[in-house]
Amino acid sequence: MDGQTFEQISAHGEERWLEELQRELQGKAYRPQPVRRVLIPKPGGGERPLGIPTIKDRVVQTAAKLILEPIFEADLSEAAYGYRPGRSAVDAVREVHQELKRGRNQVVDADLSKYFDTIPARS
Repeated sequence: MDGQTFEQISAHGEERWLEELQRELQGKAYRPQPVRRVLIPKPGGGERPLGIPTIKDRVVQTAAKLILEPIFEADLSEAAYGYRPGRSAVDAVREVHQELKRGRNQVVDADLSKYFDTIPARS
């Protein structure tokens, strides 16, 4: 069941495939597969690693997101915009503009874009 293509899953039967995955998760037998690593060129030169999970792992990740996101969303600050459902960078800029008009003049911006490049890949 690991590393299957969409065509293989379709031929197996999507419902059957999902039921088997559900049993695997409930039985605590699920183990994520190694992520396929691909290097993609960066605009300024160099390359950035890109991880491509299997379809099965993506389904599990999405299911976890659907369950966990509302739980964590409830505790996040209204002032946080990054990676939030229904919020964008444009929304954040609009909010900063509104706060500037109210006389506030301090903004905190944390950029973690390079942080993940510092984590060594497993061999």
